[in-house]
Amino acid sequence: MQDDSHSGHETESSNREIDKPKLKRKDYEKKLRDLQTELCSLQDWVKQTGERIIVVFEGRDAAGKGGTIRAMTERVSPRTFRLVALPAPSDREKTQMYVQRYLAHFPAAGEIVIFDRSWYNRAGVEYVMGFCTKEQHRRFLEICPEFEKQIVDNGIRLIKYWLEVSNKEQKRRFEARIDDRLRQWKLSPMDLPSRERWYDYSRARDMMLEATDTDFAPWHVVRSDDKKRARLNVISHFLGLIPYEAPPAKKIKLPNRDKKREYDDEATIKDRRWIKEKF
Repeated sequence: MQDDSHSGHETESSNREIDKPKLKRKDYEKKLRDLQTELCSLQDWVKQTGERIIVVFEGRDAAGKGGTIRAMTERVSPRTFRLVALPAPSDREKTQMYVQRYLAHFPAAGEIVIFDRSWYNRAGVEYVMGFCTKEQHRRFLEICPEFEKQIVDNGIRLIKYWLEVSNKEQKRRFEARIDDRLRQWKLSPMDLPSRERWYDYSRARDMMLEATDTDFAPWHVVRSDDKKRARLNVISHFLGLIPYEAPPAKKIKLPNRDKKREYDDEATIKDRRWIKEKF
């Protein structure tokens, strides 16, 4: 008789790395600020050189894509780091070539475009939830590498991240959203069905990675159960992929007000409709 303690069914955590100690908020904020400072240097380099970069974020629902993108973009210019998070396609867009609505958001010189979900919707939610046919899914996986080869050959850097959250942690995050009024807005109509179809999404993920993980546009997989570490790891990895050099810092001097054109600007608005100061 087989001993249950040595059965072939391993626990979910057995294939994972040993848990690291929780990252203290002070340490996290210090490391994040250092990385965000580097992102500002990268931003200056991109504007100076006219580089074009696309960053694609994909992953299971509640994998932490939004928080990672916020950490990457909160200290840089939205004119350089442009975030694209498209809604479901309109009736008109459904009749277009599939990638057409994404092409309109591609970067011009001096821009970094971040896709919070992308054309890979067809490989994930559309396939799993039946919003596309099996033939459309098969065709997408077939032509996607060709499409991305054209992007790269055009001189655009294409960087793809897949955030992978565990079954246990996804369940915890969904329950937290359900129980917290301040987080309920995060629950999309697809979130709860995605929970039920965990294994369907796993199969879809594996087919996607098998078909589209290429040398010229590889997938970078991120373990995201620990949100803080995931954010730091992604930003650090992203910076390491770009051969940027910080341009020399310009000396900035704040000018004084020109008193030759003095004007009593405070008196002119003192009787306007000021809000009541409750705080």
